Formats: sequence, C-alpha cells, structure tokens
Amino acid sequence: MTTEQRTFMQVARAFLDREVIPRRMEWDRRESVDRGVIAALGELGFFGITFPQEYGGSGGDNVMYAIAMEELGRADSSVRGIVSVSSGLAGKIILAFGTHEQKQQWLPGICAGTTLACFGLTEPDYGSDPGSLATTAVRDGSDYLLTGQKMFITNASWSQVCVVFARTGGPGPKGISAFLVPLDAPGVRTREIHGKLGLRGQVTSEIYLQDVRVPAEAMLGEEGQGFSIAMYSLDKGRVSVGAGCVGIMAGCLEESVRYAQERTQFGRPLAAFQLVQSMIADISTETDVARMLVWRAADLIDRGEPFGTEASKAKLYASEAAVRAANQSVQVFGGYGYVDEYPAQKYLRDARVMTLYEGTSQIQRLLIGRAETGVSAFLSPGA
Repeated sequence: MTTEQRTFMQVARAFLDREVIPRRMEWDRRESVDRGVIAALGELGFFGITFPQEYGGSGGDNVMYAIAMEELGRADSSVRGIVSVSSGLAGKIILAFGTHEQKQQWLPGICAGTTLACFGLTEPDYGSDPGSLATTAVRDGSDYLLTGQKMFITNASWSQVCVVFARTGGPGPKGISAFLVPLDAPGVRTREIHGKLGLRGQVTSEIYLQDVRVPAEAMLGEEGQGFSIAMYSLDKGRVSVGAGCVGIMAGCLEESVRYAQERTQFGRPLAAFQLVQSMIADISTETDVARMLVWRAADLIDRGEPFGTEASKAKLYASEAAVRAANQSVQVFGGYGYVDEYPAQKYLRDARVMTLYEGTSQIQRLLIGRAETGVSAFLSPGA
C-alpha cells in the first residue's frame, strides 16, 4: 500500500466511523440513508477516485478505489452501493465510451457527488440473461423512442441520469445499444422497491419507460455496442463488489473480536474459548484471501492488462466468503447477533445479495470455467 493509499484509507475510515457507522441501523430501519452523506462523500473524493482531474476526479488508481469500496462496505454496504453504481458503473461507462460532450455534461457532477447516475440493464424477465432484454429504442428521425421496464436499479429514484440498455436491432446481444437517459425526461417513471432483505438503506427502484424521446447524440458508443459496453462495465463492477465484500468481512472481524473480548461466559471472555477463536481465525484468513484477489484484479486494471477472469474470481470468492464470515459473526454474538442492536445480522443480510447482483455466483463459475477450458458454456445466444 502506497503512502497516498494509506492516507486516503485513514481519512476515509475516520469519516465513516464518525458519520456513517453510528447511523447505519437508523438508515436500515427506515430504508433510506441520509442524502446529506452523499454530498459529504463527494467532497472527500469517493466518487472521483479513478477519474481524470479535468472532469473533477483525483486521478487515483483502481487499488485505491478498491480500498475506498472496502471501507464503505465495512461501514455500510448501502452507502457503498450508492457510490459504486454511480461512479463505478455508470460513470466509468461514460468515461470509457462517452463523447467529449457527454463527459463534460455528466462526469463533473458524478465526481462531485452532486449528480447521481444509475445502470439500467436488468429487466423483470432478464437478469442473468441480459442479451435477451426487451426494452426497445426505435429510431424516429434524429431521435430514439425508448419503451420498456428496468428492475432492481440501484439509485434510480435519486438519479439524474441512467445508462439504459435497449434493443435497436435484432435478437441477441448484437442488437443492443446504450443510451444516456435523463430521468426527468417525459415518459420516465420510477417506483421504489421496499422490503428488501439487505441493502435497505440504498434506494432500489423499477424504471418505466414509455416513448421516452432522446436525441441520437445520447447514444453511448456505436449502435449495437451496448452489450459489450455492459460486459466491460460489469467486469470492473465485480472488482468493486468484491472490495465491498472484503469490507463486510473486515467489519465482521472487527465487531466479533470486540464482542468476544468484552462478553464473558463461565467466568471467562468469549475470546478465551478455542471454538470462538476458530471462528474468528476463519473470518480473518478469508478476509485476507479475498482482499488479495480483489487487489490483484484492481492492479491488473491499473496495468492495462486483461482482468475479466480475475474479477470474476474475486467477486465469486469474496461474495461467498462474506456470507460465511457474516454467518460466523452471528454465531460469535449468539442471540445478540440475531437482533439489530448489534451489526452482525446486518452484515449477514447485506452480504447475501452480493452473491446475486452484477453476476450471480453461478454465472461467475461459468465465466471462470469458460476461461480455463476455452469452451463456451451456455450464457446467452452470441455472448
């Protein structure tokens, strides 16, 4: 870890310990974080770490970004999701594929945290099979008319812009294009989804599009390039999710050790019992393994080398290990781990979805298996 990375981690941890951790259960119960924390995170530079200074970013590397996502995951995965979707998915797509005008229009606000963005890929009938999505974009003169529905979209109801993937051509991935759609455009409607198991503090919504008119200049990249853009962004997004999972595990370790040292049974602290030490040892070891996998993928991105398979390995291992770590943490806490007076149950609820979104564990195994064998497993026609 460089001096710059260590300094950022220390500043980030101090802020999150002071402003987020004391309030995370309140936000979880009311199913909404305080929006004021978004602006504060923007001022500290969380949103702009890997973006060039000309767009308001800090020009930091992807390892530093992984450190930021880990610290956010340790504090509150709902807050981590807000940042990683806005800047890590949508923002990085605009940076990689946007025109100069698109970058100038959206990136300064995204880097500052004053503009939120979201990623509109998943649909009610198409999650792991995005190549078959049904949302359409029909050419109408110099514009496109978008119609369809998106599901489970983080940030949607709070965002100003969404990267919407829609079908401009025939069936399969090659018929998909990407558009920047302002969410205050006529014909756009969002509906928040409540009652989630975890990540309750981050807003998650459906998006309804009915003849939403956007100019042809709103397209990202070329027509028919949308699926490739989505896969590119998800590879990087998996590093972010993996880092957030490391944060969950680090939080489980920190809280479990603290509780085991303070709680006494049979006249001794829990930490003195070998079976409790065994659970803590497992959490600690798996946290280190997951962090190294995440940092390896992030370092490959910084080096400009292929990283997709390594990102899948990091996301697969870290997400599954986060569930195990959180489950062990609940066990250390015993009955108190089952109530929200303590953080163990929240870590468990938040960890569970990490094995589902941005590619399920099963999809990651297919991607890794395909890379190792050179044989394409069934994912989607033309994928």
